[in-house]
Amino acid sequence: RNIPVTTPARTISDLQRVASADEHRRAIRQAEMLGLDTGEGGEEDGTRSELERRFLLLCRRYRLPPPEVNVRIAGLLVDFAWRDRGLIVETDGYGFHRGRAAFEDDRARDLRLRQAGFDVIRLSYRQVVDRPEQVVSALRKALLRNPPAHTSH
Repeated sequence: RNIPVTTPARTISDLQRVASADEHRRAIRQAEMLGLDTGEGGEEDGTRSELERRFLLLCRRYRLPPPEVNVRIAGLLVDFAWRDRGLIVETDGYGFHRGRAAFEDDRARDLRLRQAGFDVIRLSYRQVVDRPEQVVSALRKALLRNPPAHTSH
Protein backbone atom coordinates (compact mmCIF):
# COMPACT_ATOMS: atom_id res chain seq x y z
CA ARG A 1 0.00 0.00 0.00
CA ASN A 2 3.04 2.24 -0.28
CA ILE A 3 3.23 2.82 3.47
CA PRO A 4 6.85 3.32 4.48
CA VAL A 5 7.93 1.05 7.34
CA THR A 6 11.15 0.35 9.18
CA THR A 7 12.48 -2.70 10.98
CA PRO A 8 11.97 -2.92 14.73
CA ALA A 9 15.73 -2.40 15.22
CA ARG A 10 15.66 0.79 13.15
CA THR A 11 12.57 2.06 14.98
CA ILE A 12 14.29 1.45 18.33
CA SER A 13 17.36 3.28 17.09
CA ASP A 14 15.28 6.22 15.85
CA LEU A 15 13.37 6.39 19.14
CA GLN A 16 16.61 6.81 21.06
CA ARG A 17 17.04 10.26 19.46
CA VAL A 18 13.52 11.54 20.17
CA ALA A 19 12.09 9.65 23.14
CA SER A 20 12.96 9.81 26.82
CA ALA A 21 15.25 7.13 28.22
CA ASP A 22 12.26 5.51 29.94
CA GLU A 23 10.16 5.50 26.75
CA HIS A 24 13.10 4.04 24.82
CA ARG A 25 13.59 1.23 27.36
CA ARG A 26 9.84 0.48 27.35
CA ALA A 27 9.90 0.20 23.56
CA ILE A 28 12.85 -2.19 23.75
CA ARG A 29 11.16 -4.30 26.40
CA GLN A 30 7.92 -4.49 24.44
CA ALA A 31 9.75 -5.50 21.27
CA GLU A 32 11.75 -8.13 23.18
CA MET A 33 8.56 -9.52 24.73
CA LEU A 34 7.16 -9.89 21.19
CA GLY A 35 10.35 -11.67 20.11
CA LEU A 36 11.37 -8.94 17.66
CA ASP A 37 14.98 -8.18 16.75
CA THR A 38 15.68 -4.89 18.48
CA GLY A 39 19.25 -4.58 17.36
CA GLU A 40 20.08 -4.16 21.03
CA GLY A 41 23.22 -6.08 21.73
CA GLY A 42 23.66 -4.25 24.99
CA GLU A 43 26.60 -2.15 26.08
CA GLU A 44 30.20 -3.39 25.96
CA ASP A 45 29.87 -4.49 29.57
CA GLY A 46 26.77 -6.52 28.68
CA THR A 47 24.31 -4.26 30.47
CA ARG A 48 21.02 -3.19 28.93
CA SER A 49 19.92 -0.34 31.20
CA GLU A 50 21.17 2.47 33.39
CA LEU A 51 20.19 0.51 36.50
CA GLU A 52 22.20 -2.50 35.34
CA ARG A 53 25.21 -0.26 34.63
CA ARG A 54 24.92 1.30 38.09
CA PHE A 55 24.74 -2.13 39.73
CA LEU A 56 27.79 -3.37 37.84
CA LEU A 57 29.67 -0.21 38.85
CA LEU A 58 28.65 -0.85 42.48
CA CYS A 59 30.08 -4.38 42.22
CA ARG A 60 33.36 -3.00 40.90
CA ARG A 61 33.54 -0.13 43.38
CA TYR A 62 33.06 -2.45 46.36
CA ARG A 63 35.29 -5.16 44.86
CA LEU A 64 32.66 -7.86 44.72
CA PRO A 65 33.43 -10.87 42.52
CA PRO A 66 32.41 -9.94 38.97
CA PRO A 67 29.05 -11.39 37.97
CA GLU A 68 28.02 -12.69 34.59
CA VAL A 69 25.79 -10.08 32.94
CA ASN A 70 22.54 -10.84 31.12
CA VAL A 71 22.96 -14.58 30.80
CA ARG A 72 20.49 -17.42 30.40
CA ILE A 73 19.85 -19.64 33.38
CA ALA A 74 17.05 -22.20 33.49
CA GLY A 75 15.86 -20.81 30.17
CA LEU A 76 15.52 -17.27 31.54
CA LEU A 77 17.58 -14.19 30.82
CA VAL A 78 18.80 -12.95 34.20
CA ASP A 79 20.46 -9.62 34.92
CA PHE A 80 23.43 -10.84 37.00
CA ALA A 81 24.61 -14.27 38.04
CA TRP A 82 27.30 -15.86 40.11
CA ARG A 83 26.71 -19.42 38.89
CA ASP A 84 29.46 -20.90 41.04
CA ARG A 85 27.79 -19.38 44.11
CA GLY A 86 24.20 -20.14 43.12
CA LEU A 87 23.22 -16.46 43.23
CA ILE A 88 21.22 -14.31 40.85
CA VAL A 89 20.52 -10.59 41.16
CA GLU A 90 17.65 -9.01 39.29
CA THR A 91 17.64 -5.20 39.11
CA ASP A 92 14.06 -4.02 38.88
CA GLY A 93 13.22 -0.55 37.68
CA TYR A 94 9.72 0.51 38.70
CA GLY A 95 8.71 1.33 35.13
CA PHE A 96 9.13 -2.26 33.97
CA HIS A 97 8.13 -4.12 37.11
CA ARG A 98 4.93 -2.43 38.22
CA GLY A 99 1.46 -3.82 37.83
CA ARG A 100 -0.10 -7.22 38.43
CA ALA A 101 1.36 -8.93 35.34
CA ALA A 102 4.93 -7.86 36.13
CA PHE A 103 4.44 -8.79 39.79
CA GLU A 104 3.23 -12.29 38.88
CA ASP A 105 5.90 -12.75 36.18
CA ASP A 106 8.67 -11.82 38.61
CA ARG A 107 7.45 -14.34 41.20
CA ALA A 108 7.17 -17.07 38.56
CA ARG A 109 10.74 -16.33 37.44
CA ASP A 110 12.01 -16.43 41.02
CA LEU A 111 10.32 -19.77 41.65
CA ARG A 112 11.77 -21.26 38.46
CA LEU A 113 15.26 -20.02 39.37
CA ARG A 114 14.93 -21.35 42.92
CA GLN A 115 13.87 -24.72 41.52
CA ALA A 116 17.08 -24.64 39.48
CA GLY A 117 19.05 -24.18 42.72
CA PHE A 118 19.64 -20.42 42.76
CA ASP A 119 19.03 -17.78 45.39
CA VAL A 120 17.45 -14.67 43.89
CA ILE A 121 17.90 -11.12 45.17
CA ARG A 122 15.75 -8.39 43.63
CA LEU A 123 17.01 -4.83 43.90
CA SER A 124 15.30 -1.55 43.08
CA TYR A 125 16.89 1.52 41.57
CA ARG A 126 16.63 3.33 44.92
CA GLN A 127 18.36 0.50 46.76
CA VAL A 128 21.26 0.43 44.29
CA VAL A 129 21.64 4.22 44.14
CA ASP A 130 20.63 5.39 47.63
CA ARG A 131 21.65 2.44 49.83
CA PRO A 132 24.71 0.87 48.22
CA GLU A 133 26.27 -0.18 51.55
CA GLN A 134 23.13 -2.10 52.50
CA VAL A 135 23.07 -3.78 49.09
CA VAL A 136 26.76 -4.70 49.27
CA SER A 137 26.36 -6.09 52.79
CA ALA A 138 23.49 -8.34 51.66
CA LEU A 139 25.42 -9.45 48.58
CA ARG A 140 28.56 -10.28 50.55
CA LYS A 141 26.53 -12.41 52.97
CA ALA A 142 24.80 -14.21 50.09
CA LEU A 143 28.11 -14.79 48.28
CA LEU A 144 29.73 -16.14 51.46
CA ARG A 145 26.88 -18.62 52.03
CA ASN A 146 27.89 -20.41 48.85
CA PRO A 147 31.65 -20.22 48.33
CA PRO A 148 32.83 -21.09 44.83
CA ALA A 149 33.55 -24.71 44.13
CA HIS A 150 37.28 -25.31 43.73
CA THR A 151 38.30 -27.79 41.11
CA SER A 152 41.36 -29.94 41.59
CA HIS A 153 43.77 -30.41 38.72
